Amino acid sequence: MEFEESGIGEECGVFGCVAAGEWPTQLEVAQVLTLGLVALQHRGQESAGIVTSNGASPPTYATHKGMGLVSTAFSPEALLKLRYGNLGICHTRYSTTGISELQNCQPFVVDTLHGKIAVAHNGELVNAHALRKKVMRHGVGLSTSSDSELITQLLAYTPPMEEMDSPDWVARIKNLMTETPTSYSLLVMFKDVIYAVRDPYGNRPLCIGRVVPISKLHSSGAGEEDTEGWVVSSESCSFQSIGAKYYREVLPGEIVQISKHGVKSLSIVPRPEGDLPAFCIFEYVYFARPDSIFEGQMVYTVRQRCGRQLAIEAPTDADVVSTVPESATPAALGYAQQSGLPYIEVLCKNRYVGRTFIQPNTRLRQLGVAKKFGALTDNFAGKRVVLIDDSIVRGNTISPIIKLLKEAGATEVHIRVASPPIRFPCYMGINIPTKEELIANKPEFQDIAGYIGADSVQYLTVEGLVSAVQEGIASLQEKDTRISSSNKSSTRVGHCTACLTGKYPVELEW
Repeated sequence: MEFEESGIGEECGVFGCVAAGEWPTQLEVAQVLTLGLVALQHRGQESAGIVTSNGASPPTYATHKGMGLVSTAFSPEALLKLRYGNLGICHTRYSTTGISELQNCQPFVVDTLHGKIAVAHNGELVNAHALRKKVMRHGVGLSTSSDSELITQLLAYTPPMEEMDSPDWVARIKNLMTETPTSYSLLVMFKDVIYAVRDPYGNRPLCIGRVVPISKLHSSGAGEEDTEGWVVSSESCSFQSIGAKYYREVLPGEIVQISKHGVKSLSIVPRPEGDLPAFCIFEYVYFARPDSIFEGQMVYTVRQRCGRQLAIEAPTDADVVSTVPESATPAALGYAQQSGLPYIEVLCKNRYVGRTFIQPNTRLRQLGVAKKFGALTDNFAGKRVVLIDDSIVRGNTISPIIKLLKEAGATEVHIRVASPPIRFPCYMGINIPTKEELIANKPEFQDIAGYIGADSVQYLTVEGLVSAVQEGIASLQEKDTRISSSNKSSTRVGHCTACLTGKYPVELEW
């Protein structure tokens, strides 16, 4: 919960759709794109944009962008002008670079020597400053402060070996990946195809789904001939709402071409020798929706394992286990299962109070939290409560909740946090407060229980978090007989824990 209250947020979500079969398509691509964005709304609420194409040569592009939620940005009239698209990409934004203005809203569309391209980007380039200078030295002006426009201009740049009459998009994308190692998942739309790209470290998520008839959505009998379209998304949670089945992840460093003919892997750009993948571990902890699938495992299941591991590492004498609604609920259930304590609800959430992190000062933020919850007194009066939360970032928001519970009759409140303390900023697409604002770096952290008014506070260790995440991946690999011993090197597992340890997967450039 405190991630939300402290303004820690994922930068954005990307989504794309290509209708299969004959064009013009019967698939309502604009509606699929809109519903896909709605399902990714948790990844960004500042702005949203859709670009569709009829896929002709030359193609006709239609664009609509707006500030705020998807439901605000896209009216029925706006969707009408997108209705002739046979393919399209879209984006919802929570800015970490670039100010919150319509000009920074994605996807970006630019003219190249060979026609228009549209680009949607999730992540943050670790060497953006140096790249910005390089692009400007080539005489290219940048109209926004967004990394995503920078990526678009780099893709528009013609590689030295390219033939003048036909763009080599694999070469252009590889050139971009050579220029910047991380962090990005990209969708690039050109004419009648979408290229889905993930950086070599796989820091940001990206997966592919197959649109099938509703009658075959939950059956195993849907063959390739039943495919109505292909979709690509930051998270698989968007697939169910549009009638798509999960197909596979885009691998770290992979360039995938998606067209009306299907999905084709074009290339995989390797990491420097010895480097492990660096998928952001906080996608599991908080950012992703719990029904999304990463690395073959459901996020909800991983969060439950984190709770069980937390119960092993940080047991306590108590009567009941509960949670701060609702992102920490799976971890609380896991803690209860492992500890043998009953799980109950102690807080009732008012869902019609706005996100309190947008309020400008500490006093208003605390009032927002107090307005957001009511105590379910009958469930815990006279009892010792273990309260599971997903984080304590600044320490401002958990304190009034503890006070609320104690005033309502809890004899003790023990805080258990299903993630390690955040000590370092993220430079790869997550909006984390400055190092000085993080409670783990303040003197008060030495007695954090006293500081927030709890009877005790303990966090999950970094080792415990990594173990909980990787346990499921190892189990899947053991079961997957398709992975031969010669092929196992390509399935190596690694996660970015830089905000916890200060160990970044690549050298930062400023």
